[in-house]
Amino acid sequence: MNTMQAAVLYGPEDVRIEEVPIREPAEGEVRVRIQAALTCGTDVKVYRRGYHARMIQPPALFGHEFAGVIEAIGPNVQGWQIGQRVVAANSAPCGRCLFCRRGQSELCRELLFLNGAYAETILVPARIVATNLLPIPPHLDFAEAALVEPLACVVHGLARLSIHPGESVAVIGLGPVGLLFVRLCVLAGARVLAIGRRAQRLTLAKALGADKVFDLQMGEEVLQHLKRSTDEGLGADWVIEAVGTTQAWEHAIALARPGGTVCLFGGCPAGSSIALDTHRIHYEEVTLISAFHHTPSAVRQALTLLSEGKIPTHLFLQHRATLSQIPDVLACLANGTLDAIKVAVTPA
Repeated sequence: MNTMQAAVLYGPEDVRIEEVPIREPAEGEVRVRIQAALTCGTDVKVYRRGYHARMIQPPALFGHEFAGVIEAIGPNVQGWQIGQRVVAANSAPCGRCLFCRRGQSELCRELLFLNGAYAETILVPARIVATNLLPIPPHLDFAEAALVEPLACVVHGLARLSIHPGESVAVIGLGPVGLLFVRLCVLAGARVLAIGRRAQRLTLAKALGADKVFDLQMGEEVLQHLKRSTDEGLGADWVIEAVGTTQAWEHAIALARPGGTVCLFGGCPAGSSIALDTHRIHYEEVTLISAFHHTPSAVRQALTLLSEGKIPTHLFLQHRATLSQIPDVLACLANGTLDAIKVAVTPA
């Protein structure tokens, strides 16, 4: 039996590079020879916790952002050829449940997730082949194309808002997702106020078009500094939370102006709760919404944005590693000794 090198998650902070079998694609499946996989904030959270309730249970192949070349095709696969450059999203909806029928496929009760990007090859399930496997334009390299999945999540999040040119948007959190939000809000014509930690992240937010940046190292007074930068000091028209902590959720709500909208994008651990000032939510008409994951439409929009050069990918892809280095890379990302937006991982 043929084997390959792959990263296997066994539990909290326990990822090992092992020899695993290479499976032949079944009906509707394709096997992709991975050319680039990207690290992700979700993967780092999963690495710390050792699992994800919906996406991955150990022991399991790990990683979910990738691009590569089709090297094998299963029976009854139409429209794809061996040697074709492709990128796949990490999930696909069922297309049949209540949520899929009502155009909310991100909430599909049978959402099928794919892991195994930190490997030499990956077997793409038939549903993802049919729904979320896309050809890579010739001018995009593999690492750039692999940005499709996180960008699709941000595209979906932005679709939940109605940002108009000239409006103010506060983005809390300058990890990969927060920085992508900065960029898309700038493209929408908004005046972006970015809040985060680390000088490099603040510099990147400015490079992506943020009007002003605010360093959370200053403490809670930074929230007042940001508010003073909004119209009449009332707060931002739109606030996007992209951290995933209860404190960040509370900060986001505090930064919205009366009549403003808060998008709670970052996922907190199960069982988390926050205190809400119900008087303010009601009498100041502050709207709270959330956004989860992506949709097939958002995946296609994300690839178009990358193809059109709307995202300066070089600002996100400044670090590279090989597959054998993944355990060390994840450990360094988890403990903060590696400040990388994305690490592009190649098999060798």
